[in-house]
Amino acid sequence: MNSEAHWTVTTLDDRINAVDPNGEIRFVSFDDLRGVMIETNDSGPIGADVWWLLFGADDQLACAFPQGSIGEKEAVARLMSLPGFDHEAMIMAMGSTTNAVFPVWRASD
Repeated sequence: MNSEAHWTVTTLDDRINAVDPNGEIRFVSFDDLRGVMIETNDSGPIGADVWWLLFGADDQLACAFPQGSIGEKEAVARLMSLPGFDHEAMIMAMGSTTNAVFPVWRASD
């Protein structure tokens, strides 16, 4: 089993929860969500090379999970439905094999 499958992401009506392999739970409510970024790195295919980063009301990292997590598809579908989500930046991120960060959504103030 790949390391990404040791993560579990749950999408609820009001928030996204991510549980890491150690059982630690991090979450962000959709009301507090201020930004979404995709971070890529050059550790693939052995390592987790695509990460979803979710930023909370204080603009600090609130929750993160790797591509391939259990429940990731539902979480990504919900994030992609956010108004103003940058689908083109997401496509660029998914094709990246280098260390980079792609902002894909920002809350309008």
